[in-house]
Amino acid sequence: MASQEEVFKKLVSHCKEYGFVFPSSEIYDGLGAVYDYGQNGVELKNNIKKYWWDSMVLLNENVAGIDAAIFMHPTTWKASGHVDAFNDPLIDNKDSKKRYRADVLIEELLAKYDEKIQKEVDKAAKRFGESFDEAVFRSTNQRVLENQSRRDEIHARFVKALNESDLAGLKAIIEDYEVVCPISGTKNWTDVRQFNLMFSTEMGSTSEGAMKIYLRPETAQGIFVNYLNVQKTGRMKIPFGIAQIGKAFRNEIVARQFIFRMREFEQMEMQFFVRPGEEMQWFEFWKDRRLKWHKALGLGDHKYRFHDHEKLAHYANAATDIEFELPFGFKEVEGIHSRTDFDLGSHEKYSGKNIKYFDPELNQSYTPYVVETSIGLDRTFLSIMAAAYTEETLEGGDRRVVLKLPPALAPVKAAVLPLVKKDGLPEKAREIIDNLKFDFKCVYDEKDSIGKRYRRQDAIGTPFCITVDHQTIEDNTVTLRFRDNMQQERLPIDNLYSIIDGHTSMKQLFKKLL
Repeated sequence: MASQEEVFKKLVSHCKEYGFVFPSSEIYDGLGAVYDYGQNGVELKNNIKKYWWDSMVLLNENVAGIDAAIFMHPTTWKASGHVDAFNDPLIDNKDSKKRYRADVLIEELLAKYDEKIQKEVDKAAKRFGESFDEAVFRSTNQRVLENQSRRDEIHARFVKALNESDLAGLKAIIEDYEVVCPISGTKNWTDVRQFNLMFSTEMGSTSEGAMKIYLRPETAQGIFVNYLNVQKTGRMKIPFGIAQIGKAFRNEIVARQFIFRMREFEQMEMQFFVRPGEEMQWFEFWKDRRLKWHKALGLGDHKYRFHDHEKLAHYANAATDIEFELPFGFKEVEGIHSRTDFDLGSHEKYSGKNIKYFDPELNQSYTPYVVETSIGLDRTFLSIMAAAYTEETLEGGDRRVVLKLPPALAPVKAAVLPLVKKDGLPEKAREIIDNLKFDFKCVYDEKDSIGKRYRRQDAIGTPFCITVDHQTIEDNTVTLRFRDNMQQERLPIDNLYSIIDGHTSMKQLFKKLL
């Protein structure tokens, strides 16, 4: 069986070979941690966006959408804290000359102890079978207790160093537990130092009169500075939300793991404005609602978990991540944060403008509190692709690679395949596509054997293949092939719409959310 690392390499290769993701400007040897979405990738990405957008603004009467500019007045980023506090703790290995995030090195160290403990548990479970009591084993086994004790000690030091922004404390953990550079294998580390992640540029016609501005590192601030515009023009009453999908930019020094951590990426964010004191109940509400959104895709409930933050951001009084099990471990795909009134209060202070909300029910003005849901579109794309990528051995020893994508998100919903390129079959196939294409993304394919064509569609996750043969000309029936189980069914052409719609409509997903 292939290791998770090998599976991930195959997935990256598959993304390129089948038109999902390409390295950016590859003919010039690419640009680090920047990627382009190909013809199938952009369809999948747009379908994920639609699923998110409609679940926010279609299903919730009190959520509206905006599209704010990427460029914002530079004082925005002073007010938000990004100019002073948007940093990563970085450390270099002097031998490999490679740079790492100190916090990530320590998180990987903690994960190693978790793996050691899990291995002991798995071994014991195998040995004792049905009589195995995991809780008792964890609390009594000497090796488990030793590893747990060491992990708890590292974890306590790590949380303390993070909360106190103690860079020397982070380095001390790396040194004390002999963390080595994955490339050089040495422990020859520099000191840890902070690095600001914002890209800056200049706006203006002359270099003397130019103003330094930033490419936005998050999309949330565009919502905050517009919240009163939306509230007044939309006559919104608290609680209400504002949703936005847009590009953000971070000068990630340690960008890796394909599209998981990029310098140019897309966020889907919704900021929900609430009365002060009610934020925690809404925080719990959106935690539940967002986890449902992920699980509705059917990628496996066990692949998701909540992870509460070790260190709260300067603006938050509660924060949790929804993590998904990728081939390289559980990783964050979405954050839910209670941001208090930090952002709106800070913008009011820096702008000198009154942006308080007048609550007609309470007959008073106040600065609303905010609960944020922020999801990385590229990370969601990667998690869906990783969960969908399947290698199967078929009867007779044949193999196929199939993307078991949620049908509603699949780039192509149906492929129409004439059995041969003559006898009026191509014309009939085109006629079927012309009837379906107003509702579903369809493709026509007449090259190679029917088996090879099925394999091509399996590899891009197409839920249905429709084969047009000589019988079609006689009785207007076709063979419909289902992707996941490869079963085939003979049916009238007139039945195609209802079957494809029944399987690929987003309505089926939305019903699971309510």
